[in-house]
Order: sequence, then structure tokens, then C-alpha cells
Amino acid sequence: MERILKVLVCVLMFCLTCLPVKAQGEQMSLSTLITAQNVSYDTCYRVFDTDHVTLLYLTIAGINANRFSVDEVQTKSGYILFTAVNKQFLAMVSNVNTNQAMLRITPADNNYYFQPGIVLNIFKYIEINEKKKAEYININ
Repeated sequence: MERILKVLVCVLMFCLTCLPVKAQGEQMSLSTLITAQNVSYDTCYRVFDTDHVTLLYLTIAGINANRFSVDEVQTKSGYILFTAVNKQFLAMVSNVNTNQAMLRITPADNNYYFQPGIVLNIFKYIEINEKKKAEYININ
């Protein structure tokens, strides 16, 4: 009996060390991003180290960069209604504190069965561009 337990423990340890472990910061594969699946609510929001006005404009830019169509923008209340892959999404920007703002991108019909790449690509665009300063171009 003791010998069987030792063998089982050795097999278990071998299996645990040989299984690939996904790192926390590791990105999803392309097929995972573009395949429709049930997406958890935790995937649909993120806090950024920028003010809410800048985050609102970065969100609009991220939606345009991903070639989604913007249906409606309300800058005062901080929401954007857009369509991606024949499904409407609502992007809400809210203030966390003076240095942070939160972006929530949720489906308008509360059906969380969609491609996670829609949300994650917009978040990635914002992360890449949030440290850049806006430039004003005078057209004259």
C-alpha cells in the first residue's frame, strides 16, 4: 500500500511539473480572440491611469481603429454605443478618482456570448496610447 502511494505521488508530481502553465500576463491566441464564447463580466471592464475625458476620447479612437461603427456618443454622461460584428456594445467611462478612470464595455442586449477580442483589442489600444499626449493641429 505504501509503495502504491509513493508511485501515485510521483506520477502526480510528474504531471504537475510537465503541464504547461499559462502566465498571468500571457495573451490569448488569435483563435480564442475571434471565436464567439461566453465572456465573463470581469473581462469587460478595466481601470486606466488617466482622467475620464482622455479615456473617453481614447475609447472613441480605439473603436475607430478597430473599424467598428460608432452609433451614438454622449460625452456628458460618458457613454458610447457602437456596433461590432453585428452586435451592439455600450462603452461607459466613469471616474474612479482624479488620476484614474474605468471603462466598461458590455453588450447592449446583456448577452455575453461574443468574441472577447472586441473588448480586449480596444483595451489594448488604450493601453498603448494612454501615455501619448494629444496634439492639436491648426488647419489654416
